[in-house]
Amino acid sequence: MVQGDGAGAQLPIDLIGVAGCIRPFVADTVFTILRHKRLLETIVPKPGPRRLVLASLLKFQGFSLENLSPLITDPDRSWLAHVDQTNTELLPPAVRLSLPDWLWQSLSAQYGEERAIRLARALLEPATLDLRVNTLITNRGKVLESLAAEGVEASPTPYSPVGIRLAGKPSLRRYDLMLNGAIEVQDEGSQLLGLVVAPARRQMVVDFCAGAGGKTLLLGAMMRDQGRLYAFDVSATRLETLKQRAKRARLSIVQPQMIGSERDPRIARLAGKIDRVLVDAPCSGLGTLRRSPELKWRQSPHTIKELASKQRSILDATSQLLKPGGRLIYATCSLLADENQNIVEHFLTAQNGRFRLINCQQVLGSQQIDLPSGTWLQVFPDTHQCDGFFAAVMERAPQA
Repeated sequence: MVQGDGAGAQLPIDLIGVAGCIRPFVADTVFTILRHKRLLETIVPKPGPRRLVLASLLKFQGFSLENLSPLITDPDRSWLAHVDQTNTELLPPAVRLSLPDWLWQSLSAQYGEERAIRLARALLEPATLDLRVNTLITNRGKVLESLAAEGVEASPTPYSPVGIRLAGKPSLRRYDLMLNGAIEVQDEGSQLLGLVVAPARRQMVVDFCAGAGGKTLLLGAMMRDQGRLYAFDVSATRLETLKQRAKRARLSIVQPQMIGSERDPRIARLAGKIDRVLVDAPCSGLGTLRRSPELKWRQSPHTIKELASKQRSILDATSQLLKPGGRLIYATCSLLADENQNIVEHFLTAQNGRFRLINCQQVLGSQQIDLPSGTWLQVFPDTHQCDGFFAAVMERAPQA
């Protein structure tokens, strides 16, 4: 609740009505403040939790001073009027876009200032809710029909042939489609990472850094539950979640295995045997700021350097799993070349011809996915309306 300076005024019923219901309203307010934290702390005098909430409601969440009258004092009204009238376009880009200086400098240097502004603005928007259809159970057309019958507004995603985008954010737990494994929540960009792996039936595939297995489940469905699909991760908790999700998705080929690191001896037994390796590497997560805005305040140039070192080590270790002609897919949800292209180029140079780049656009095109991308796969919230992802496909030379 938002409290006043005296006895404590609670959020009135009419404001709750405007918000819809209190829990989503509170969550939306917290995320809005995290997204616009630097700007709010700049334009709000003596910013504290209460003042940041009031300023967020006024500046970004559609409330007027009149709506807020039951909550505020005369002094509040004075500084809120100042906030309301502040022309934020006069502020430096990093401030008005609520980015740390180092991140703004990195984005503008890499993409140019005009594109960096568009990208940063898109990262300030709430993310869409995307679903992936489990093609082992049903197809996209049937799911869209079922959602329409439930009164849920949905449409096909523009690129992923198994994706659905919801107009709102309904609670999906009560729907049979979710309970029986016919759908999973997965951003379209994440789906595209799985699609660029392009595994085939009866292959041996590794999902490294599998986590709770969103991409693992997609790979298993693409393989039609035929072959072997190893899911490695350092977290037993995440792998246990994956086991439950795989059972619900009717996948029998998934083999979750906990490892201590990318150099775990249990990985060595697969050396030279694997057809596809997906490395969804630990990264800054800066492509997912729409969903996790706090990440921009947690990362720094120092953490990016540490992550890059880890990424190079994982890529080197996992490359040894592939058989000649096998493919290594390196992916992140980062926007920075230091975690993306630079890592891949360093790897290819070190491999001295043992791996070659495969054009991602051609890989997707072979699946009738029309996504202009070129050598790399890169998707962005401003141009593709999904989280920011990067992927590179590298093929081991037949004689290597």
